[in-house]
Amino acid sequence: MKVIIGFEIHEQLATKTKLYCDSPTNYREVEPNTNVCEVCTGMPGAKPYPMNQDAIDAAIEIALMLNCEIVRDPIYIQRKHYDYPDLPSGYQRTSLPIGIKGELNGVGIWEVHLEEDPGKYDPLSGKVDYNRSGVPLVEIVTAPDMHSPEEARSFLRELTKVLHYTGKVRPEGGTMRMDTNISLEGGARVEIKNINSVKGAYRALKFEIARQKNLRKRGIIVKRETRAFLETQMITRSMRTKETAEDYRYIPDPDIPPLLITEEKIKQIKSLMPEAPHLKLSRFMEQYGLSRDDAWAITSEIDMADAFEEVAKLYGKPGPAASFFRHIVKKVLGYNDLSFRESGLSGKAIAELLSLRDSGKITDAGAEQVVRTLVKQPGDVRRIIEKKRLIRIDEDHVLEKAVKEVLEENPGAVKDYKSGKAEAMNFIIGKVMAKTRGRADPKVVRKLLIKELG
Repeated sequence: MKVIIGFEIHEQLATKTKLYCDSPTNYREVEPNTNVCEVCTGMPGAKPYPMNQDAIDAAIEIALMLNCEIVRDPIYIQRKHYDYPDLPSGYQRTSLPIGIKGELNGVGIWEVHLEEDPGKYDPLSGKVDYNRSGVPLVEIVTAPDMHSPEEARSFLRELTKVLHYTGKVRPEGGTMRMDTNISLEGGARVEIKNINSVKGAYRALKFEIARQKNLRKRGIIVKRETRAFLETQMITRSMRTKETAEDYRYIPDPDIPPLLITEEKIKQIKSLMPEAPHLKLSRFMEQYGLSRDDAWAITSEIDMADAFEEVAKLYGKPGPAASFFRHIVKKVLGYNDLSFRESGLSGKAIAELLSLRDSGKITDAGAEQVVRTLVKQPGDVRRIIEKKRLIRIDEDHVLEKAVKEVLEENPGAVKDYKSGKAEAMNFIIGKVMAKTRGRADPKVVRKLLIKELG
C-alpha cells in the first residue's frame, strides 16, 4: 500500500525587526507583550510598514539554495483569514510564491513563500503573547514525493542543513514548525499539524500510517481532515474537517504594494550566498578524495566544513584530517551537545594538533583529550599538552612497568587471553592506556604485552 507524504514547513528568519513593523524579534528574552506595536497587534487603523528587505532577501536566497526559479512577475501579499486568538487582525499576511519548481534530495519544492508568524496562544490559561506576532517566516511547500517516515526524516534533515547554511534562519533552533499531508494510495489526504521537530515528524508519520492502515483493514473510510500531533503521547488527534483555499477567503492586501524581484537583486544575492551543502559534499569527494560518509559528516555544518578546508590547506593531508573530524571531533561535539560553531574549535588549532600527532609528540588518545579540553576552555594546543602532561611516553622502562602492573591487577583477563579469548588483549591494552592517561602508543603496548604473555 503506497504511502504519499508532503510537507509545509515554516522557519523563522533571523531578522532584527518584524516583517511589517520595527518591533524587535527577540521575543524569547523579554516579558510577554513587550516587543509589540499597534501594527503587529492589529490595532484598528494601523497600517503596515514597507516589507522588511532583509526578510525578502533571505527568502530569495533560501529559494535559490533549493534550486527554485525566482518569480519575476509582481508578487502580491495576500490576507489569509481565519478566526483564532493568536491572530489579532483576523488574517495572516502571506505572499504568493517567491520561488517555484525547486528540488532537494529528489523531493520537489513546489513553492517558497514569505509569511508573518502569529502570536502564541496558551489554550489552558486563555492568554496570548503577541511578541512573536509579525516575526518573518519562510514557508516551504514540497511535492508529495516521500513514501515513508524514513524518507521524510532524511529530507527534513537535509532541509535543516540547507537552511542553516544560509545563515538566514534563527540560529538557536527550535523555531521550525511543520504540517504534513499524508495519505495511502487511493485514500483521502489527512493534514497533521503541531509538529515541531524532525523526530516529531517521524513519530507522527509512523502513527498516522498505522492508524490509516488499521481503518482500511476494518473497512472504514479515511476521511479528509486536519489532525493535531500530541508529541507527549505520540499520537494524532482529530481537530476539524480539512480546510480548502476557499475557507481562508484569500484577498490581496490593499495596504501593501506587490513585490517585484529584479534580475540585479538575484545576481547580487547569488554572488554573496554560500555553496549549497549537497554541492559542497560532491566537491569534497572530488577535490579531496573523501568517502561519501566522511564528506557527509563534515558538511553537516558549514562552520565545520570551512574549518576542514582550512585544516586541509595548513596540514596538507585531507584524508587523515577528514577521519579525525568524523571520528574524534564529531564524537566530542556529540558528547558535549555542541555545534562546531558553539565549540570554539578552529581549523588552525586542529591542524597544529594533527601535526603534533604525526610527529609523535602525542598519541591519538592524547589528541582526543586536547579536543575535549578545547571545547570546554579554548586555549593554546601546546600549553594544554604540557599542562595535562599528554606528551607521548617513549621510555621503554616506563611502559614496561605499566604493562606489568596491569597484568598483575587483571589476572582474569590474562587467563582469558591465554585460554584463547583474543578480545581480552584489547581489554588489557585499554587498561594500560588508562594507566598511562593515553600517553602510550597502543602498537608499542601490544608488542610489550605479547612479549610478556608469551
